[in-house]
Amino acid sequence: QVQLVESGGGLVQAGGSLRLSCAASGRTFSPWGMGWFRQAPGKERELVAGIYWSNGNAYYENSVKGRFTISRDNAKNTVYLQMNSLNADDTAVYYCAARSAVGTNWRREDEYDSWGQGTQVTVSS
Repeated sequence: QVQLVESGGGLVQAGGSLRLSCAASGRTFSPWGMGWFRQAPGKERELVAGIYWSNGNAYYENSVKGRFTISRDNAKNTVYLQMNSLNADDTAVYYCAARSAVGTNWRREDEYDSWGQGTQVTVSS
């Protein structure tokens, strides 16, 4: 069983930055990919970004492209989400997730095997 623990959330002013981390522990960790999702109040959870664990190639949703950067440190079993130019629409609980399923649809939540507990990001305007 893999455990994922997010950290780095908090309160930030609009235009500011935050860096989220997601550390994996448990059995040998070698996912096919990792994703960051978010869920704003009253809204469904949505994909933010995904990263291929082997080569680090990334996928971004249009809403965050150019502002967010997903990266990973294989040696530390950790994935990061650098968030810049934050705005009120980015306020949400952010979750990381690991997937062993091979595929190109990063949005399919049923293809993720493990989820973190979430970390709150609040952007004040």
